[in-house]
Amino acid sequence: MSLAVIINVHSRRGASAVGDQIQRLFPDARVFQSSTFEELEAFVRGELTERPPSLLLAGGGDGTITALINMMIRLGRPLPPFGILPLGTGNAWARVCGLASPSKGLERLARLGGSPHPLSPFNLVRVGNQVAPFAGTGWDAEVLSDFKSQLEDWPAGPVRDAHRGFRGYVSALYTRTVARHLVKGEPPRVRVVNLGEDAYTIDQAGEPVPLPGKGPGSVLFEGILGVAGAATIEEYGFGLRAYPFARKMARRLNVRVYSAKIMQGVVNSVRIWKGVHPLRGMHDFFVSRARLEFDRELPVQVAGDVTEHRNSVELSLDDHQVQLLDWSALPR
Repeated sequence: MSLAVIINVHSRRGASAVGDQIQRLFPDARVFQSSTFEELEAFVRGELTERPPSLLLAGGGDGTITALINMMIRLGRPLPPFGILPLGTGNAWARVCGLASPSKGLERLARLGGSPHPLSPFNLVRVGNQVAPFAGTGWDAEVLSDFKSQLEDWPAGPVRDAHRGFRGYVSALYTRTVARHLVKGEPPRVRVVNLGEDAYTIDQAGEPVPLPGKGPGSVLFEGILGVAGAATIEEYGFGLRAYPFARKMARRLNVRVYSAKIMQGVVNSVRIWKGVHPLRGMHDFFVSRARLEFDRELPVQVAGDVTEHRNSVELSLDDHQVQLLDWSALPR
């Protein structure tokens, strides 16, 4: 196994300890600890281009891994098989691949020895000039923005540190996002327009079925926007199964709209978290490309990073696929 490792030293959880463990378990691995995107790009242009690894371990959050993939695509470098080490906050991609603890995952990878890596293919959502495992708008983008603002409002110390993870996410949801919606009036509205192949939806049993007459140019949905977006993985992080049908159809995006006011979302929060289906107000579509149109400018999140406000966003299935290490299939 030719192993290369990239670790974001600014990651939230134990980057230094993980680096030490890798050196102990894989003494021949090429380990690069990055503190800036400029350093990371130099490593990709040089070391990874000259000696492509058979497996590239990437330690960081969903934003870090997504940025690395986008960088390699932009530079025209082939995407190697990745193993994602969860060192960030939500760690959606790592959880979908069966890994919650980087330390335990590395121990199991070491036991694999020279056997082939168990890999799973994942599609990617294209949003403008970026690709990601998920993107969207609504409460999710607002909560992420509120979560980061909340951290910035607290001085450095134990209170801020205690709210960097799930506790801070829930705190921001109820004290900022929900509170704001209760006083600001009518929620936004969204129109979902199919721009690609004929659309499918999901039936009560959770199986894809065709939507007759919903080809290119047709309106798939129009109504109140709680959350709307697209994904190729099931999770949003923290175990939230926001897109439980994301991999139900090969070469299709799962576009999802939860059409409800925020108190209905609060009442159904546990069912939403678990990905319960069917759920009143939840609408699923499978498309190759779609446009979400809003009646006002809204923040859009891409892989957990909030971007600029927009009044529309196009989401499409990218031509690239990534092969990710299936941690759950490693020897225990």
